[in-house]
Amino acid sequence: METAKCELNGILNNLRGSREEEILVEMSKLYSKISEMQDSWYKKSAFTCPAGCGECCRNFEPDLLDCEATFMAAWLLENQNDIALKVSQGQFPFPLNKGCPFWNENSPYHCTIYGGRAFICRLFGASASMSKAGKLLFKPCKFYPIKLLEEHKPPLAHRQYCDCEINDSFGSYPPNTTDFMESAISLNPDNHSTSLIRDILPKAVNHLLWISKLNGLNKAN
Repeated sequence: METAKCELNGILNNLRGSREEEILVEMSKLYSKISEMQDSWYKKSAFTCPAGCGECCRNFEPDLLDCEATFMAAWLLENQNDIALKVSQGQFPFPLNKGCPFWNENSPYHCTIYGGRAFICRLFGASASMSKAGKLLFKPCKFYPIKLLEEHKPPLAHRQYCDCEINDSFGSYPPNTTDFMESAISLNPDNHSTSLIRDILPKAVNHLLWISKLNGLNKAN
């Protein structure tokens, strides 16, 4: 939680007393919890994505809940203000016709907004889903190299692992996607819809700028 707070201290101060401040605090808690659970999963399972892979992000543009867009907008305003202002005008760093407008082909880390990334970006490859019977399911990412799967102890495969197999095969349980998404949806109970980054993020940035301006005027008065 402390890391996320530090990344947003300035914008949180600008949004003091607003509903958006509450959403950002709660989203910070959710994202920090994901990180904590994944760190434990990585340590116990010895199963992590190959360094610099990024294949799951290639030609993929996430769609966001309102609360995700609010967090991404706030993170940009705090950490990449010049880019945030361009985004507010619909201008993105990378071409929109090639997937995520924050995915850099030429960077070894690819994601240029890692601290502000969406739920799917945080959870993909290191989270479980829930079956209709209420059991955890996990499947290694389809891009995970077969050689690395076979070298894992015990050896793994590109198949679905059921609840009873996950702990035996990985030594731990990854975070459950359903739990986190339900918590996120509860932050905007009247709107469960999602929109692509290109459509929702400029509006979110402008909304936070508007609230910040109002708060500034209120403080001045």
